[in-house]
Amino acid sequence: MSDKAAGSLSIRDCQLNDVEAILELWRQAEATPGVTDTAEDLRRAVAKGPAVLVAEVEGRLVGSIIGTFDGWRGNIYRLAVHPDYRRRGVARALVAEVEMRLAQQGAKRITALVERDHPWAMTFWEAVGYRVDERIVRRVRNL
Repeated sequence: MSDKAAGSLSIRDCQLNDVEAILELWRQAEATPGVTDTAEDLRRAVAKGPAVLVAEVEGRLVGSIIGTFDGWRGNIYRLAVHPDYRRRGVARALVAEVEMRLAQQGAKRITALVERDHPWAMTFWEAVGYRVDERIVRRVRNL
């Protein structure tokens, strides 16, 4: 990605003091809220070590992604980019970074959770090489 496209983009590990800003980013990015979208849960994720990454442009937090490796496969959650910074390569850069980190941990397959009712998200993930796996249905249960 060129600096012209997204300013001075940098990607780094999330810090505990980023938690409130990430929750606000998710709200602004219109991410569908879930039961784990709390400061406490996000702090626990940051402290326990899944790759929670943030993207910054000129010091402003503009994107986030969560990548985990369970020893079997990599998983990507909560890719979000601030609406003012979309279509500038921020999401692609976040995905590339988390893929690299998951591969370094031994992941050979990565699953990305994508909401069907967000067509822009479906299109993005298709563009970066993730296909819909028609064999699998995700089932969830909130505790």
